[in-house]
Amino acid sequence: MNELTVIGLGAADFEQLPLGVYKKLKSAKKLYVRTLDHPVIKDLIAEGIEFHSFDAIYEKHDTFQPVYEEIATYLIEAVQQEPVLYAVPGHPLVAEQTVQHLIEASRKGQIELKIEGGQSFLDPIFTALQIDPIEGFQLLDGTSLTMDELNMRQHILIAQVYDEFSASEVKLTLMEKYRDDYPVTIVTAAGSSQEKLVTVPLYELDQVAELNNLTTVYVSPVTTDEDALRDWTTLRRIIAVLRGPNGCPWDRKQTHESLKKYLIEETHEFLAAVDAEDDFAMVEELGDVLLQVFLHAQIGEDNGYFNLEEVLASVSEKMIRRHPHVFGDVSAEDADAVVANWEAIKRQEKGESEEPLLSSEYRTESSLQTSYNYQKKAASVGFDWPNADDTWDKFAEEWQEFRQEVTEGSATSRLDEFGDVLFTLVNIARFYKISPEEAMIHANAKFARRFGYVEQQVKASGQDFNAFTLEQLDAFWNKAKKQEKGE
Repeated sequence: MNELTVIGLGAADFEQLPLGVYKKLKSAKKLYVRTLDHPVIKDLIAEGIEFHSFDAIYEKHDTFQPVYEEIATYLIEAVQQEPVLYAVPGHPLVAEQTVQHLIEASRKGQIELKIEGGQSFLDPIFTALQIDPIEGFQLLDGTSLTMDELNMRQHILIAQVYDEFSASEVKLTLMEKYRDDYPVTIVTAAGSSQEKLVTVPLYELDQVAELNNLTTVYVSPVTTDEDALRDWTTLRRIIAVLRGPNGCPWDRKQTHESLKKYLIEETHEFLAAVDAEDDFAMVEELGDVLLQVFLHAQIGEDNGYFNLEEVLASVSEKMIRRHPHVFGDVSAEDADAVVANWEAIKRQEKGESEEPLLSSEYRTESSLQTSYNYQKKAASVGFDWPNADDTWDKFAEEWQEFRQEVTEGSATSRLDEFGDVLFTLVNIARFYKISPEEAMIHANAKFARRFGYVEQQVKASGQDFNAFTLEQLDAFWNKAKKQEKGE
């Protein structure tokens, strides 16, 4: 089997080319280069070295992936006929996707592959920027950059930013986390005589005149929390400081128990924002909910019981495990099948056959939610009315029993029967896929809003509530109701 040798041309110009690499290029019988767009190529041509380039393949495709695949396929076929030397910019194992395809072919036994050295573009870039990589750095591909990859507290090098379009895509991704005027440095032809560094605010990244295949974008680490407000680690650092020895006295004294009411309160406020269809309020209220999650995680870490990573691992593992129709080979044709799979997996996880079905459904913070959970769990094993009409009949029965106790019964019996009425109403809500907890939150918010208007009208009159009749106050209420409906 013929050998396919991959060699690196380095990152700079002809004077930086190692003698060993030059000799191999000079003696190669069949030489291919990925692209002519490299500082040493014109000098190699002047030396009389002949080679075949793959630049024409770039013109055939709109994205890089099929380009790299076609180049690799061509080389795999070519080496079947004779030994091949393939030269790539930089180092063969640094940001060189064609070589990765060749490595995969070698693992499958399709070719005999040999990879030799070459200076990567990283060394001259570190030198040009005067940074020490041991501080932590990321090398990312500008053609597939995502916000989740970015570690704002490390040096970030983004390769393959070769034109205005790719620079624009990188800019928009970076703006998801960095402020618009955060300084970024465009490094071109690092280590060569044409080396150039230009620092601009992020919003000008795609307006730089010189962008080519030798361009790398550098983003320096953030040095303040204010510059990293969109990074998850920032909130964690803030909470750790607040709970630390020199932190906030209020935050330091909190416990899981003392924070329970705040989590409930913030959740209700978020639900109110959802009902109001207020996106800005949702952002703020979700932040408040997230604050509670981070506080509980920090308390767990401070007490030595658990930390945020364990919380993330638990929920991530659960989502993968309970979605075998997405992450496994289980099929689920519709949402009902998904729910059935979920419940079956949940029962298996918790061993519910060995403990009471309702044991995990109680919610101390909400009797409405507990009622809903109890009835939903009972329905999951077939203890349920066949249809919604039966729930209405049951409600009528319970309502009549309550009215009878109002006139004939004791305070205890009234309490008992009224509880049955509420329990039946929750069952009706379940049949119509209404969350009774959410409905109650909505009703409370609506009452507070409308009564607030009534209160404003009373204050505007300069009088007290007792100066108005019930009919007059009710008129204010109806006016508030009409205003909400846009009448």
